[in-house]
Amino acid sequence: MTSESNRIIAKVGWNVLHQIYEIDYASWEELDYSQEEHLTSFKQLVSDFRGQEDCQLLLYSIIGRSDFGFLAAAPDLHQIDKLEKQFNQVLGTSVLSREYSFLSLTEESEYTTTDEEWGKTLEKEKGLTPGTPEFALAMQDFTDRMAKYRHDRIYPKFTDWKSICFYPMAKRRNSEQNWYGLSYDERRKLMAGHAKVGRTYAGRVKQLITGSTGISDWEWGVTLFSNTIDEFKSIIYEMRFDEVSYQYAEFGPFYVGILMEPDELLSRLDLS
Repeated sequence: MTSESNRIIAKVGWNVLHQIYEIDYASWEELDYSQEEHLTSFKQLVSDFRGQEDCQLLLYSIIGRSDFGFLAAAPDLHQIDKLEKQFNQVLGTSVLSREYSFLSLTEESEYTTTDEEWGKTLEKEKGLTPGTPEFALAMQDFTDRMAKYRHDRIYPKFTDWKSICFYPMAKRRNSEQNWYGLSYDERRKLMAGHAKVGRTYAGRVKQLITGSTGISDWEWGVTLFSNTIDEFKSIIYEMRFDEVSYQYAEFGPFYVGILMEPDELLSRLDLS
């Protein structure tokens, strides 16, 4: 247990870790009579981590690229580090081979609409006059919605939908396609159009965007949840026609899987 004084807590947001594993089945078979003990330890590790305050852990069977992965979030970096080290050994030191790892932080978008901007929208598009009860009511509704949106971005609750898609990404910095060479207003306008596409998938796809600049090789991690993988295909295909993507986006590997509880995952992996 890490002492209170040694905890590493981000000023804003939670630590998030994606970990992707392959299984060495020959090494697993060599464990023979100790297999049951390792399976019990695996399930206990998941349970213990989930039992800590504000800690979340999802397991998923990966299709095609690897065997399985986990998505974890915790307020203390020590909790994430300890979980990673324990997972690497829980089924035996030679059984699991880490194929990919991605560390990031939950964060709020820098392009979030401000109260002032929304007030101008109410005037221009809704015809509401500042100082009137109708304007005040509309502004209060916006303030409440944005407070929830910001909280959900920084302190998300992982979904229990059936499938998951994870990929890292970054913005281009080429001489003629430099995202960071654009002004804030230009970037914000482009991101508004990008977000508009995403909102059309509300109720069908839930996304978790985490920041990794200076932490991982990429700048963001994108985690999508849905009940069918055709929704992943649709939203990513549609967004690639958006200027933010076709002009400035670089994508890393895509990992798609099925969310499972420990018993189901171990059975699917043919370990139990």
